Amino acid sequence: MEKKEYPFKGITVNGFVMLLVLLVLLLVTLYFTGDNLISKDGGPECIIGVLICAILVICFKGFVLLEPNEARVMMFFGKYRGTFTKVGFNWVNPLINTKSLSLRARNLDAQPIKVNDKVGNPVMIGLVLVWKLSDTYRALFEIDSQTMAQGVGQIGKNVNGIMRALENFVKIQSDAALRQVAGQYAYDNNDAQVKEPTLRSSGNEVNKVLEQKLNERLAMAGIEIVEARINYLAYAPEIAAVMLRRQQAEAIISAREKIVDGAVSMVKMALDKLSDEEIVDLDDDKRAAMVSNLLVVLCGDDNAQPVVNAGTLNQ
Repeated sequence: MEKKEYPFKGITVNGFVMLLVLLVLLLVTLYFTGDNLISKDGGPECIIGVLICAILVICFKGFVLLEPNEARVMMFFGKYRGTFTKVGFNWVNPLINTKSLSLRARNLDAQPIKVNDKVGNPVMIGLVLVWKLSDTYRALFEIDSQTMAQGVGQIGKNVNGIMRALENFVKIQSDAALRQVAGQYAYDNNDAQVKEPTLRSSGNEVNKVLEQKLNERLAMAGIEIVEARINYLAYAPEIAAVMLRRQQAEAIISAREKIVDGAVSMVKMALDKLSDEEIVDLDDDKRAAMVSNLLVVLCGDDNAQPVVNAGTLNQ
């Protein structure tokens, strides 16, 4: 999107120099005007002196003090004349109307909201983002900050009021973008064979998409997203207990699969070793019994209770 902001190109004078000049001129004018009034022979000169004093007082309105990462939007009788960002104490045309804006980075920690993921499961999701102004023209003239103020009142030139209005705009748009992005992904992948990105397993990808959507929505207000990240993700309370049991069941099944694989490998190794070293000759029935016993011992949750057989293998 094309940037509409441009630097202020009007006359700018060092504020300390201009302050000294105005004070000297004001004192000189007051001195001669007072002298003419006392002498009672300077009627026109007194009127001119009063007018000069009034002009000099108006000139004091032109002083502008800016800190780093602050800006003044300059308007001359309603027409945008540029954005003033020169740090320090300066003087500009006193007839120019200015509005202050902050260019510093700001943080928004959005409270978790309930949304439906791709498969319709209700989830609670929250985000934290860092944003800043990149186009002061759009921030003031492309959106109605007064309407977004919500309880701030007439914000006028108040930089805090304007920035609070922009914060409210960012909050509303971030909620909308978060709902849109969350609806494109499932919370978790139920099928391990399907390699599909999810909210829980593909955090970096989801954060990039969220940042892109936020920049698209906030560009109209001249706002740039520095970073956007999901900082809270959980199932909604009404299904959290069921989903927890499902996750526990999946974990148990996965653990059992590993145990069975290991047990079968150990049984095979034991039978092969007994056969290769001719320690004992087992028929099919004895081999089946040994396999059964070993699997019970290796796969059981409780410790095995040994039973001593005092007879022979042929009994």
